[in-house]
Amino acid sequence: MADPRPRRPARPREEVFAVARAAIAEHGLARLTMAGLGKQLQMSAGHLLYYFGSKDQLLLETLRWSEEQLGSRRRAALARTEDDVWDRLTAYTGLYLPEGPGDPRWVLWVEVWGRSPASAEIRQGQLEIEAPWQADLVALIEEGAASGVFAPGPANDRAVQLRALLDGFAVPLAIGLPGVRRAEALAQTSAGAAALLGRR
Repeated sequence: MADPRPRRPARPREEVFAVARAAIAEHGLARLTMAGLGKQLQMSAGHLLYYFGSKDQLLLETLRWSEEQLGSRRRAALARTEDDVWDRLTAYTGLYLPEGPGDPRWVLWVEVWGRSPASAEIRQGQLEIEAPWQADLVALIEEGAASGVFAPGPANDRAVQLRALLDGFAVPLAIGLPGVRRAEALAQTSAGAAALLGRR
């Protein structure tokens, strides 16, 4: 005999990620339960665990999805060849830094960094997610050096240094450290980038 209870269709993965990102940003991963997330999505905790295996994997996949959303904006900004290389670097920086305290994307990054020391899987996933940011920045620096906007120098090394600078300004902004403001972070990173790259 057929089961008379109607079955709910599985939620699209995008909806799962969007709800998970909002929940992690609001409460942190430690307070998130699969049962609670499932209730918001009208899904069972077992169903979520079937797809993700663990909260750590859910966190990593949610971050991957979040970065893919931003990646399309980053690629569009860097493809604007009518803008000079410095303007495109400024656009890159604006997309990299948090929008402000509690930026959901950056809360995910803070959570991932906190779990990386104990998980090779998360460390590997983190490297994969960061790789497009690094590759795009290297290409931008190479273009700037070739056109004479930036001083010559090893593009990969300078991209690593510039991203470390950006991360250093991003974390205090994302966690809402008192007195930290996005406009000032943008100005400071712009000055740091100009010095690091030898802007001409």
